[in-house]
Formats: sequence, C-alpha cells, structure tokens
Amino acid sequence: MEISMEQVKNLREKTGISIMQCKKALEEAKGDMDKAMIYLQKKGAETAAKKADRVLKSSRIVSYIHGIGSVGVLVELSSESDFVSKNEDFKQLAYDIAMQIAATNPAYIKKDDVSLESRTKVLDAFEDEVKDKPEAMREKILAGKLDAFFKERILLEQDFIKDPSITVNTLIQNAIQKFGEKIEVARFVRLSTSEITGPKVC
Repeated sequence: MEISMEQVKNLREKTGISIMQCKKALEEAKGDMDKAMIYLQKKGAETAAKKADRVLKSSRIVSYIHGIGSVGVLVELSSESDFVSKNEDFKQLAYDIAMQIAATNPAYIKKDDVSLESRTKVLDAFEDEVKDKPEAMREKILAGKLDAFFKERILLEQDFIKDPSITVNTLIQNAIQKFGEKIEVARFVRLSTSEITGPKVC
C-alpha cells in the first residue's frame, strides 16, 4: 500500500516524530492511523527503555502561569545534552508538562515516588469497600482501585490533557524517540492562590 505525504504529515503533527519514522509506522500499519500511533508508542517505550541508564547532564526550567495568575508552575525537564535542552521543541514539551501540572495538581512524578506508607494507607481505606467480595476477587479489585487512585496523582500516569489518548509518560517517550536522548521530569513546583500551606515540590 502506498502511503501519501498527507498521511505522514498528519501523523507527524500528532506525534512530533520524524517523517521517516512516521512513514515507516504507517507502512507497518498499512495506512491505519490508529495502528500507526500504537506502533510509534511501542517503539517509543522500547527506545526509552534502552536509554534508561544514560546520564542526564542538562536541564531546562520552564514556567506556566494559568489565567490571571491563580496558578503557577515551574518544571525542570532534563536531557543528556544542552543541544537538546536548548531546542524549542524541548521547551514546548516542558511547557506542556507545566500546563498539565497546573491543571491536574499531581502529588508525584512517577510510581516509584509513592511511599509504601502512602500505598498502605490507601489500601486500608479501600478494604471496607471490598470486604463483602469473594476472597479470590479482593486482591484484583484492590489492585485496580489502587491503580485508579494513583493514576490521577502520578504525573507520568495521567492522561495528557491536550491529547487524552496518550499518557504524559507516552508524551515523553515520543520525545525520547524524536531527540534520541533520555528525557525526564526532574522536579516541579506548583503554586496556587487558593492554597495556604505553601508550594508543592517534587
């Protein structure tokens, strides 16, 4: 099947990934846009895994202020080199992540940031909800409730607000595939005029 440049252009606009990679994805998917997206997401995850042990040597701090100043976010996004961190597309990625944080107010960056104590407290809270369920089902139900609870509170697990078909983690994996470098959210600070307990730092 021949893939048109219009198809390639549309996929590139959705993912930001190179024309060659988008063309290959569409060829593998026989022109099916949804399957091509899944193909690229899979490749992005594989690329990110291969680069997991690389050292992050450069960062960029980007700010986002919501509305008339009711919420403000600073996010530090790290890469392996300043060649990538100085790129305007990298800056846009950091800005999109800052906007995500402003909108969703996550408590953690990644799953590993959730302490055992926090997980135990949440499990204890859900125990009453499943006590009448068959024993064989309880563990599975509790695991599902735990995942759903923390999905909303872990930045990388959240659905990306500008494209809910992907998570923030997938957004970053796509960027890793695009730039060829390891990329991570190092930390963030979120300030809100409605909060009186001080800033949130991750």
